[in-house]
Parts: sequence; C-alpha cells; structure tokens
Amino acid sequence: MPTKQASINFKRYLLASVVLFSCSGVRADDSPSMDDLIAKATQGDARAQLSLAYRYRDGKGVDRDDSQAMRWAHLAADAGSADAMDFVGFAFLRGQGVHGNPAIACGYFRAAAGRSAMAGFNLGHCYFGAQGVDLNIPEALEVWKNAAALGSGRAAAEAAMVYLSGEGVPADPDEARRLATRSAELNDPSGLVVLGEIQFRAGASEQARANWAKASRIKPVGPTGQPVQPADNMSAQEGADLLKLLDYRQRKPEPGIFALVDGPHVHQGFNNCGATSSAMLARFQGAKLGGWEFKRLCPSPVGTGTDWGDLIKAAAKIGLRWKLVTFEPDDAGFERGASFLRAELDAGRPVVIDFKFTGPEYPGGEAGHTLDVAGYIAAQDLYILRNPAIATPGLELMSAGDLKRYWRSDHYGAISHGVLSRPAIVIETQ
Repeated sequence: MPTKQASINFKRYLLASVVLFSCSGVRADDSPSMDDLIAKATQGDARAQLSLAYRYRDGKGVDRDDSQAMRWAHLAADAGSADAMDFVGFAFLRGQGVHGNPAIACGYFRAAAGRSAMAGFNLGHCYFGAQGVDLNIPEALEVWKNAAALGSGRAAAEAAMVYLSGEGVPADPDEARRLATRSAELNDPSGLVVLGEIQFRAGASEQARANWAKASRIKPVGPTGQPVQPADNMSAQEGADLLKLLDYRQRKPEPGIFALVDGPHVHQGFNNCGATSSAMLARFQGAKLGGWEFKRLCPSPVGTGTDWGDLIKAAAKIGLRWKLVTFEPDDAGFERGASFLRAELDAGRPVVIDFKFTGPEYPGGEAGHTLDVAGYIAAQDLYILRNPAIATPGLELMSAGDLKRYWRSDHYGAISHGVLSRPAIVIETQ
C-alpha cells in the first residue's frame, strides 16, 4: 500500500530555467584564428569581441573561461552590440561567470530586445516568470510578438501557447493560430508542434501529421525522449512522439492495454512546474485557472518552488479533494506505483508526479520537475506524460525504465521529511 511521507525541504525546480530560457543561438566561429580575433577585438571590433566571448564560453579552440567570456562580451555590449547584451544578460540570469542577478539580466535584455530576437525571447520569459521584474503576462506577450517579428520562432510559439490556454489573458484561438503559423514559418520545432496541435483539434489530422513529422526531423530524436534534453530537442522529440500517439488519440482506451486521458495543457513559467501541473489537474476537473493563479493560492512567492502540501491545500480552496500517495524508491516500490498509475489512468484520472535529476550540470548537484501522467501503452511498456515545460499539447512518451529512474523525490515538500520516495498527487474519490 502507498505510504504517507513528509519533509522540511522545499522543492527546487531548477530544470525549468534550463527549458524556458535560452542563450544566443550564435556559436563560436572556428574559421578565424585566435590571434586574428584577439588583434581585432583589442582594436575595438565588437564582432570579434563577441566571437571571443562565445569561444571562451563554449571552450572552442581555447580552454573554457567564463570570466574571459564575460570580459569580451561586456566590451562588445558597451559598444552597442545587441547580441552581446543578450549574452551578458543571460550570464547574469544564470550566474555564469558572474553572480546571478535577474534584475540586471532583465535590464540587458530590455536594452537589446528591439534589435535582438533572442533578447526579446528572454525578456518575455522574465515577464512571464517574474525574473527580475514583476509578473506581467500581457507585457510578456507584447515582447514575444515583437521578438517573433524579428525572427524568433520560439517567442512566437511561447505566445501562441499562452493565447491557446488563456494563461493570464483571455484565450484567443485566432491569435494562437497566427503566432503558431509564424513560428512554423520560421521552422521552429515547438511552433510546428503547436500548429500541429491546433490542426489536430480542428480535425485536420493529416496537416497535424505533416507538421509533427517536420518538427521531428529538425533535431535528433530517439525511440523516446530524455527529460534532460535541450529545449529544441525536446520539441523535435515531442513531434516524433505525437506521430506515434496520433492513432491512440483517436481511439477509445482499452483498460489493461492502453489509456490516454485527454486533458488541458498549460505552459509553465519559471520555477512554476508544480503549480502549473496542479492547474492542469484542476482544469481537468472543471476549474478555470492557470498556473500562476494556482500559485497565488499557495503561500510561497512567485519564482520559488511550491511545497506539495500547499498544492493539496490550494486544491481544497477551490473545492477539489486531492491526496498524496507515495511508493518506495526501490524496484518493488516502482512496480506497486506503476500498477497504481495504470489503475488511475484506466479509471480516467490523470496523476501528478515528481522527478528528480542528479549530476554535476545542476546547481547543487540536483534538480527536479513536476508533471502529469496521462496514459500508458502496455505492449510497448511506455507511459504518456503531459509536461508543462514543453510545447502544447505537452504529450511525450517515456519508457518504463526511465520512469523508474526519474520518478523519485525527497524535496517535494514539508511532508516528505527528506525521505526519498515516489510521490504522486491523485484525485480523492472517497
């Protein structure tokens, strides 16, 4: 049987920052020699200065050195380079080579957003995620639309998803389609996924298939994805997964064989996966609120992780009854947990679960993410997730082996007591 557990630690949702923000797409150019670049950069050539910054940041032809990267990027930014301003802003946002400071990051993004599509994309996420500025979704949308006009397909896709779900603004399907079309024209994989979903919902399955297939060819994909993939790879992988799921989405579930619980998708802001996943579950039950509205029902400030006990209490405030169940983190616990998930899904109820990632690439050596389980395919030993951090509809496939590896947490709230388990939030039926 599931066991109740608890913790004094709050969840750190660091993965969201990796998924939602992005540094400039420009990479170090290997053609000019370092001597030539240094000579030009020393003479005040801003393009050479920025190229040096990329090389030092990426370790291309030189040892990686964040302080040297910032030195040259600062010089280029001071000379007026919008791409360099985005570079410096992103470094302050992530604390890469400097002490992290979202307010300074936002200032650099704002200064460059009129000329840099990437800076506009990042500035929009500052407004959408309350990073260095107050939460302001209408302003985020305006910034993203301007960035889309400058050529950012990701900014267009982000705005399309907000209009599609009505997160913080009235839903506007026409504007969502316009922006998704713009993103697809720019060959952005997330935009192709969103446009395909709009077409699928309208009954144009073959158009959806074509756009998802196109998305799946833009970046490398596998049989299933990995939660730690870069954002563009996640969107390409989602395209591949949606192709596999297309027929299932048009069939009736067969208990014990496959389940796919249809439900809403809400795209999360920075550090808001817990509240956004909960908002999706609440919307499934008929509530009309978004991720940030759900977050405001909790005592923790915007921009911080949310205690799972507070998520359950927030649901009660809007008349929903949820409960926490946990399973041991060993193989036997996974088998019990997986059987429980399949039973809930066969009954037509999605489940909120929590992931934990470990490795040197994460600040403090670990990170986490909350998302919903929406279905399973028994014959292929696959699970279907609805992830607030990827493009609408947010559906992705995960092998049972990967679910066993990642479904675990000891930082989901004050109710975990720091004990590692496999936690889930479920709809209470009694």
